[in-house]
Amino acid sequence: MTKHIKNRTLLRNHKGSYCQYGEMALNQKTTITIVENEIYLAQSIALKLNNLGYKTEIFTSVEQAIRESEGDIFILSIDIPKQSITRLIAKFKSKIIILMTNHSNNELIYQALNSGANDYIVKPFMIDELQKKIEHYAEFYALQQSLKTYRDYHNYTLENIFIGDNIHVINPPMIVETNYIALVDKLVFTYAETKGELLTFISLTSNTWKEKVKETSDNELIYLSHFQTLTKKDTEKLFDLLKNKKFIISTTNPIESSYRTYKIETKDKGFEGNEILSIDEYIIYIVQRYQYQFPDTVLSRKLGFSRKSLHERRKKYNVYKSKN
Repeated sequence: MTKHIKNRTLLRNHKGSYCQYGEMALNQKTTITIVENEIYLAQSIALKLNNLGYKTEIFTSVEQAIRESEGDIFILSIDIPKQSITRLIAKFKSKIIILMTNHSNNELIYQALNSGANDYIVKPFMIDELQKKIEHYAEFYALQQSLKTYRDYHNYTLENIFIGDNIHVINPPMIVETNYIALVDKLVFTYAETKGELLTFISLTSNTWKEKVKETSDNELIYLSHFQTLTKKDTEKLFDLLKNKKFIISTTNPIESSYRTYKIETKDKGFEGNEILSIDEYIIYIVQRYQYQFPDTVLSRKLGFSRKSLHERRKKYNVYKSKN
C-alpha cells in the first residue's frame, strides 16, 4: 500500500477543501476495497468516498475479494453471515484493514485485530470518522516505510566504519574530539540504539541550530556535530543553551570546557566532503571501503594497477582484510 503514498500529494479533506496531510498523503490512485454484503450500504459508503476523491471497489463476498481485489485499503464487514474474514486478513495484513461491525463488543473484532486488522468502526458511522481512520493509518504506514528507507541508508553509509569498544566510554554530557566525524556519528547512533535513548541529531553547520537546540527536551539525548565550525560567540551561546541537557558534541578541534572530553581517532579515515586526500590516503580509503565487496583482482583493476601492486601497497599501508 505504501507504493501509493507519495510526498506532498493533495487530498480533499472532510471539509471539502484540498489539503496536504503532513508530508504524506493518499495518492488519488489508491483503491479502497469495501467488503459488505448489504449492497446499498456498500454503495453508499463507496459514493461518499468517491466524492472525497478516493477510488473504490465493492465485493459482497469475502472469497471473491480474496481472489479478485487489487485494493490498497480494506473496509471489511465482519457481520457477513457464514463467511470467515480470517483468510482475507491473512492475505492482506500488510495493508490497511478497517473493520465494520454492528456491535463494539463483538468477539470477532478482537480476533481480527490480533490477526492483523488495524482498527474497527461501529455502524452506523459518519464518513468523516472513517476518513480520519483511513488517513491516520495511511500516514502511519508511509512513515514506517520512510523510516525503514532512512535507516537502511544510514546503516549503508556507516557500515564500514569500525568503532571498536569505544561505546563504553560514552557518558553524556560529553565532548568527543576526533579526526573523523563519521566515526563519532556511528558511535553515537550505536550508543543510542543500544541504550534505547531518544536521540536528536543537530548539525552545527545548520543556520537553525539554535532554534533546534531550544526545542529539545531534557529527557532526550542530543548529538551535535561539527562543533569546530562555530565562532567563539556561538560557542558560548551553545553551552548556555545546553545547560541541564544531555548531549554529545563531536569536533575535529580541541575544545576548552568544563565537560568531559574523550579523544578518538582512526587511520581508516574517509571523505568528509570538504577536503582533498593525497593519493596514498585515497588508495587506503578505497581499499578499506571496498575490499569486502570486490576481490583483489577487480579492486586492483579499478584502481589502475596490478594485483601484485595491490598486495605490495597493502604491506606498505598495513591494510589487510580481517580474517573474521
